[in-house]
Amino acid sequence: MQCSIGAGRVRSVAPVVIKKYGNRRLYDTGDSRYVTLDELATKVRTGLDVRVLDAQTNEDLTQATLTQIVLETGHAAKFLPVQLLLQMIRLSDDSLAEFFSRYVTSALDLYLQAKRGVQTLQSYNPLTQIPVAASDALARMWMGGPFGQFPQQHQPPPGFGYPPPSQSFTPAPPPAPDAEPPEGNGHGPPDRNTDVAEMRRELDELKQAIREGLAAKPDRSDKKRRKKS
Repeated sequence: MQCSIGAGRVRSVAPVVIKKYGNRRLYDTGDSRYVTLDELATKVRTGLDVRVLDAQTNEDLTQATLTQIVLETGHAAKFLPVQLLLQMIRLSDDSLAEFFSRYVTSALDLYLQAKRGVQTLQSYNPLTQIPVAASDALARMWMGGPFGQFPQQHQPPPGFGYPPPSQSFTPAPPPAPDAEPPEGNGHGPPDRNTDVAEMRRELDELKQAIREGLAAKPDRSDKKRRKKS
């Protein structure tokens, strides 16, 4: 891990070693004290890397401990559908490893790239929203991963701006080289001038119809005089 400590100076920082004991207690060797799972999560959120080792066997427990942090302190477990969890348990180890290493990692990378792009746009437009929600990304991972059909090698997950494999992109045919553009009056595009002229013609016809209707309508006072006579 590298940590910036000044302009042009970079200091290498080793991961903080955490010893895990049989009673599930965590000992921070850097601060020389026991820490809770929440405190360890806080360290990770500040940008520090950690390495969790079994205090007895020195076995690397980093992945298991970080997964526990995600599921327990981040409350991620309640966002995982039951059907998804059941199918993940029923998967073989190879399929599950392929799902997480290929699909989840790429989906998270694309989500973070989109989020960083939106944060840049928000400096100009505060109303800009994140285009990819976490729940939508998870749904795409579930439907497009080993539970349905794995995407082809080196292809991004569907739903991230690329057409699905079953659809092919056909570009629009180029205009005929001998086609002549419609004539205009020189004050705007020809199509726009045509639309304006059509609207004016329809408006003139409507005005004329109204005038003719008013002219043909007899005056009420004339009707009353005729009845009295």
